[in-house]
Amino acid sequence: MSTLTGATSTERYSVALLARIFVPFAAGYFLSYLFRVVNTIIASDLSGDLQLDANQLGLLTSVYLIAFAATQLPLGVLLDRYGPRQTEAILLLFAALGAAIFASSESITGLLIGRALIGFGVSACLMASFKAFVQWFPMERLPMINGFLLTAGGFGVLGASTPVEFALQFTDWRGVFWALSILTFLVAISVFFIVPDKPAVQHDTSSLKQHIQGIQQIFKSRTFWRITPWAVACQASALSVIGLWSGPWLRDVANLSRDEVATTLSLIAIALIIGYSLIGVAADWLRHRGIPPIALSCTGMVVFLVVQLAIILQLTQYTTLLWMSYTFFSSASILSYAILSQSYPARLAGRVNTSLNLLVFVMAFLMQWGMGFVINQFTSNRPDQYEPIGYQVAFTILLAIQLLAMLWFFLSRPTKSTEIR
Repeated sequence: MSTLTGATSTERYSVALLARIFVPFAAGYFLSYLFRVVNTIIASDLSGDLQLDANQLGLLTSVYLIAFAATQLPLGVLLDRYGPRQTEAILLLFAALGAAIFASSESITGLLIGRALIGFGVSACLMASFKAFVQWFPMERLPMINGFLLTAGGFGVLGASTPVEFALQFTDWRGVFWALSILTFLVAISVFFIVPDKPAVQHDTSSLKQHIQGIQQIFKSRTFWRITPWAVACQASALSVIGLWSGPWLRDVANLSRDEVATTLSLIAIALIIGYSLIGVAADWLRHRGIPPIALSCTGMVVFLVVQLAIILQLTQYTTLLWMSYTFFSSASILSYAILSQSYPARLAGRVNTSLNLLVFVMAFLMQWGMGFVINQFTSNRPDQYEPIGYQVAFTILLAIQLLAMLWFFLSRPTKSTEIR
C-alpha cells in the first residue's frame, strides 16, 4: 500500500486516508474563495439591477469580510474544543442558506443579509483545514500542505472568472447563486461524513475562561505582534482588491471589454494558483537548506509592494503581467499562518490562526469598503464606470499602510523569545 508520512515520524497513513482529510476541506476552501471574489464578475450586473454606486457596491461585497472576521475568535475556541470536521460542516450549512437568500433577494438589505451569512458560513474553511492538518501532518510539513490547500482557493478565484462569465450567458447572477447554494450544501455533507476524526486527539475541554486566557496569551505575545501587522496589511490588501476591485480596474483603467476582463481574471487566478502551489514547496525546500520560511515570506511581500507601485502608476501596457504578478506575490504573506503555528503549543493552533485571521479580515473589510468610498469621491463622465484617478488614490493609501507595517517589522528588534523562523 502506498503511504505518506503522518503527524509524527512514526505514523504513516494511506493515500486514500489522506485524500479523505484533504479533499473535502479543499472543496470547502474552493467555495470560500469563489464566494469571496464572485462579485468581481457580477459587479456590473448588481450595480445595474439595484442602481448601486461604488460605495454601496463596496459595502455589499465587504460585508462578507466583516461577518467572516467576527466569527474568528469564537471559531478558534470551537475548533480547539469540538474539532474541525463538525465545526466546518455545520457552518457551511449557513453559507448555503446565505447563498439562497442572496439569490432570491430583491433589495440591498436582503443581499446584505445573504452575503453576511455566506461570510459567516465559510469562515471556518481555512482555519478548520489548518487545524486538521496540525493534527494529521508533521509540523515541519505544514507550509507545504497549507500551500496545497491555498491552491484550491486559487482555483476558486479561477472558477469565479471565466466559468461564471460563461454561466451568465445561460442564466443571471441569481441562477449562479442558486447553484452555489446547492453545491455548498453538498460540500457540507461531504465534510461531515467523509472527513475522519483522529482517534488519538483529545479535543480541548478547558473552560471558557481558560480559552479566553489562551487568546489573551496570543495577543500579548511579542512574537505575534512582530510579523502580524505586515502580514495583515498585505493579505488584507490582496483580499480587498482580488475580491472586488480588480475587475472594475480592468474595465475602467485598462479599458478592457467584459470578455477581456473575464479572460484576464482567469489568468491572474492561474498566477495565484501557481503562487500558492509553489510557496509551500519553496518554503519546505529552503528550510532544508537553512533558510527559514520568514525570509521567503518577507522577500515575496517586498516584491508585492513593488508590483502595487506599478499598478498605481497605471502602466496599462503591462496590464496582464502586472496583475498576474500581483496575485502571484500576494501568496507570500500566507506563510505567516504556518510560521506562527510553529511558534506556539499545538493546543493553541486554532486560536493562533483565527486571531491572525480576525485581524486580516477586519482590515480587508475596511480596505474593500474604503476603496469604494474613495473611488466614489471622483465623479465620472462615463456611464457605469468609475474614474481612474479614484483607483490611483485608493491603491496609494493601501500601499502606504503596507509600507508602514513593513517598517514596523524591520525596526522591531527581535529578542530570543520573539525570533521568528
